[in-house]
Amino acid sequence: MLVAENSETNTMAMRSARAKTFAASMALLLAAIGSLPIASAAPAVGKPAPPLVATLLDGTPFDLAAHRGEVIVINFWATWCEPCRTELPAFETYYREHRKDGFTLLAVSMDDPELRSRVMKVAQDYSFPVSVVGDTQASGYGRIWRLPITFVIDRHGVLRVDGGSGERQAYDLPAFAHALDPLLAEQRP
Repeated sequence: MLVAENSETNTMAMRSARAKTFAASMALLLAAIGSLPIASAAPAVGKPAPPLVATLLDGTPFDLAAHRGEVIVINFWATWCEPCRTELPAFETYYREHRKDGFTLLAVSMDDPELRSRVMKVAQDYSFPVSVVGDTQASGYGRIWRLPITFVIDRHGVLRVDGGSGERQAYDLPAFAHALDPLLAEQRP
């Protein structure tokens, strides 16, 4: 009888220990999940643009807040994305023609960090600033689920185009001018 009681006591003690271990493991898991960066909801057109900071390929820091008063395009792209590579020359042409008018473009490559040299090779053909996603804090722009995605911010820091919603638009020079010329014509704050 004593053996049966000890066996039952041991079984109950083991169940209790397993339950405590399980509870502790779940608490740790929930704490870990809670500390993960989660992409926020997409930004709202007509509202202030979310913050964005980056380190450019040349090591220069980029802070969206420092460009208040300019029309800003943030373009998420990748070297393997054909529509992205097609629109980059139009971006370059427009950037060269309008940067003196208060226009800034930041191209954020979504390539894996180990492909940085490929990104640098593509970027050498362009004069606009380029960063890679690993060196960019832009969680306020939502989940980048397709490429290219282009966001346009006016001189007052208000998001005017959310390329992550609706139909994807690849920009050519006339489409770029149509979207940006009216914003560049606005008076600087």
